[in-house]
Amino acid sequence: MTSTLKSTRVAAGMSLRLDDVTLSYTGTPVIAGLSLDVRPGEILVLTGPSGCGKSTVLRALAGLLAPDSGRITADGDTVTTTSRDRAVVFQDNALLPWRSVRSNIELALKLRGEPKTGRRAAADRWIDEVGLTGFGDYFPKNLSGGMRQRVQLARGLAGAPRAVMMDEPFGALDTQTRATVQRLLIDTWSTHPTTLVFVTHDVDEALLLGDRVAVLGRAGQPLRALLDVPSPRESVDRTTTRAEILTALEN
Repeated sequence: MTSTLKSTRVAAGMSLRLDDVTLSYTGTPVIAGLSLDVRPGEILVLTGPSGCGKSTVLRALAGLLAPDSGRITADGDTVTTTSRDRAVVFQDNALLPWRSVRSNIELALKLRGEPKTGRRAAADRWIDEVGLTGFGDYFPKNLSGGMRQRVQLARGLAGAPRAVMMDEPFGALDTQTRATVQRLLIDTWSTHPTTLVFVTHDVDEALLLGDRVAVLGRAGQPLRALLDVPSPRESVDRTTTRAEILTALEN
């Protein structure tokens, strides 16, 4: 990554921080004493055993869940509610079924304050960018799972958020489709710099997408490991990092 792109990414991305945070979900404590920094413009992947609180952390960063104790900040300001600067992409289909592909994306542009006269053209540019040219008038029910995830990605980024939280967005896709949208995410992120926090159970996906990987544990050991992933993504052997992640998951 060139120094110019690095500086652009830092300027566009948002810093996030959890400082000694305790979180509960449906009344059950799932995270206790978690401290973690997310650097501006990076892809930080959260992984860990089922039930360790990965999705709960994501919701808290998005402002959908208040911490029981501790402090969550975005660019130094305490997170108290949701913000258009912090978008969320879920695994399940969160597209509005009564809106077309184009209309779903236009909604994000509207919420961002994009003038009505430019929304259609901007939505069409996003449709082209995620490889759905010709599908602008289709409704979600007429799209495959991979295509719906492409629309969700476009909608999530169209509002120009400075941080995007992604909760296992590719978990339900078949292997080939998953590989395609993983590459699409990296390419789109490279073009539209932002901070990404990505939840996955898949170690190989974590290694492919992440600049760093945080391995979460149970409430008594909320952060088992925080590992840098060697770069560039395509040409470096990550065997050692993979083994470290697996060891952290087993402990």
